[in-house]
Amino acid sequence: MYKYLVVIACLAASGQVLAKSKYISDELIVTIRTGQGNHTPIIKTIKSGDRIEILEETETGYSRIKTSDGTEGWIRTQFISDEPVAAQKLAKLQEKFNQLDDSNQALKKENKELKTDKTKAEETLAKLQTELASSQKELTHLGKVAANPLILDKENKDMHEKLTSMSTELEMLRNEHQVVKDRSRQNWFMAGAGVIILGMLIGLIIPKFRFKRKDRWEF
Repeated sequence: MYKYLVVIACLAASGQVLAKSKYISDELIVTIRTGQGNHTPIIKTIKSGDRIEILEETETGYSRIKTSDGTEGWIRTQFISDEPVAAQKLAKLQEKFNQLDDSNQALKKENKELKTDKTKAEETLAKLQTELASSQKELTHLGKVAANPLILDKENKDMHEKLTSMSTELEMLRNEHQVVKDRSRQNWFMAGAGVIILGMLIGLIIPKFRFKRKDRWEF
């Protein structure tokens, strides 16, 4: 009796060691039986691609398995595959393809954004280079001026002389304008006075002329 218990324990231990996940191969329907051979009763049927757990392997062409719902039984070893069936592989490949396609679209979008950023960066760089060249030119000029204070002093004096000359010319133009304005007023005044004097002379001469003509008519 003790020997039988030892054998049963060894078989149980070997079954636990052999327990590993495998898959039903590309067959439509696989039957699970109570024992090894087609004469044993069928417990359940499983489909291609169903995941099973191997409990025991034999040299008779049968393996004892356990399904995902806990059903245990025997099936032919030739229906067992170490990898998923083609349909599952295809589904995984399709999923992987979709992931890669999403990644590709994301990379395209990112590449487009990077190109836009690159264009903006190049425009900014060109603008900065222009400003840098202008600043360097101005800095060179300031350096020359700072290196020789006499130049700065001479420029200040020249500018002061130009301003003085321009102020003098402006004052002369104002004076000439005032002279012309005064002469114009004087001419208008003299013209008016001349008209008045002429009117007065005509007023004095006409009555005398009429009187002389009257005297001639009396003779």
